[in-house]
Amino acid sequence: MSKLIGLDFEVFGRVQGVFFRKYTQKKAKELDLKGWCMNTKHGTVIGHIEGQSSNVHEMKQWLETTGSPESSIDRAEFKNEQEIAISTFSDFSVKK
Repeated sequence: MSKLIGLDFEVFGRVQGVFFRKYTQKKAKELDLKGWCMNTKHGTVIGHIEGQSSNVHEMKQWLETTGSPESSIDRAEFKNEQEIAISTFSDFSVKK
């Protein structure tokens, strides 16, 4: 069993108005990740993900390179990555 980790992310580029949050939620659920994402007033998408470390790393790659079909990602930043004992979220939600 791989360890559980959690981290915060922020994605820069054309990531609002392109269903980025919806696709992020779909991808997170595919990878059995918990957490949330939301738009910021700065035109970025921020969020928190928790799950098996291998799945979290796959999600990081997706956030940096793929995103939603209409998005254009400049960069993604990840911080506060740490091992966690148990997930603090029951699913992956999109916050308004």
